[in-house]
Amino acid sequence: MAKNLIKKYLPDTEKIKQHPSLKIFGALLHDNNLWHFNRRSARGAFAVGLFVALIPMPFQMVLAAALAILFRVNLPLSAALVWLTNPLTMGPIFFICYQLGALILGHPGHHVEPQVSLSWLIDSLDTIGKPFLLGSLIIGCTLSALGYTLVDYFWCLSAKKSWHNRIKKRQSETETDSL
Repeated sequence: MAKNLIKKYLPDTEKIKQHPSLKIFGALLHDNNLWHFNRRSARGAFAVGLFVALIPMPFQMVLAAALAILFRVNLPLSAALVWLTNPLTMGPIFFICYQLGALILGHPGHHVEPQVSLSWLIDSLDTIGKPFLLGSLIIGCTLSALGYTLVDYFWCLSAKKSWHNRIKKRQSETETDSL
């Protein structure tokens, strides 16, 4: 079942509760709903995690944890999904966000030579800021809705498959018992 596969790769609950950046949430982390893994919490966690992954900001995991607490969805899954945008994938994903935002706003695509400096970032906000943030918001909302819907669909599909397998097993057991 997909549930077991996802749970296998999630970080340990106690390890997450002890993470230094999550200490700010204090007693809120003791809500059991944040640690349960069911259909509602999984689809909500996918929505939260995928949305936050596309928000260009530092400490995305803290925002994902805050939203998981607010919406009472699975916190480990929400926090893990923000790593969709990691140092290897961030460049291409955010470039696509910028291109989408520029296309929607009708801005000509600016040739940008990225540099790792605060002054470059501040200077670039005027030219790439609005298209980049708009594209990030649109793709974040789209991925969030898509993740929510797909998790819900596959969860139902898996439950139906399990249900049919149980029925078949019971029918085969009654057939062998009647012989």
